Order: sequence, then structure tokens, then C-alpha cells
Amino acid sequence: MPASSHYTGLAGYAHDTPPRAAVLLVNLGTPEAPTPRAVRRYLAEFLSDPRVIEYPRWLWQLVLHGVILRVRPKRSAHAYASIWTDAGSPLRTHSEALAAALQRSLTDQCAGPITVDL
Repeated sequence: MPASSHYTGLAGYAHDTPPRAAVLLVNLGTPEAPTPRAVRRYLAEFLSDPRVIEYPRWLWQLVLHGVILRVRPKRSAHAYASIWTDAGSPLRTHSEALAAALQRSLTDQCAGPITVDL
């Protein structure tokens, strides 16, 4: 399926803007807590994104709400609970630490400002 045009470009972008450097760290996200309710909310948001699942919308919503969101949250919450730390989700805490360390390192090594964002 070709990508939709509504995912491209910025309306007010000016091509003569001085270049700036940035690093964007991306991951697939994580639930807010290792509970079935939080996992269900996370899965519903993540798996409803048409850039993640490229099935016909009506069919995917039937599968998602009829099967996946009834079964996976409880199972996945148990798995998340087994790796969860006092600081929260390992994916979130490691990603935030990586972004902060990369920001410090690039700031020390580069002449101009470099933004690091997660």
C-alpha cells in the first residue's frame, strides 16, 4: 500500500532556514504501568495507528477489538510486570538515559547546538 500524502511535509517550512542538527530517538512506546488496563490502552493506541497496521481499517478494528484487546493485555501485563523496575518501564528509562547521555556527548563534541529528543 502506498503511503498517504497526509504524513509528509510541513506547510510553513522555509527551505532557506539555516540548517540545524537534531537526533530523534524513536521506539514503539510502552504502557504506563504493567497492568492489564494500562497495557490494553497502550495496545489500542499503538495498534490503531494505520502506519503500524496496514489492513483495511474496518477489518483490523474487528480483529483488534474483538480478539486482541480481549486476550493480550492480561498476558502482556504479566510479561511487563516481570521486567518492570521501581523506575518504571525499562524501555522508557533506558531510552531517556540514552537521550540524556547522547545530548551531553554531542554538546561536548559539536560546535553548534544539537537537539536530542525521544
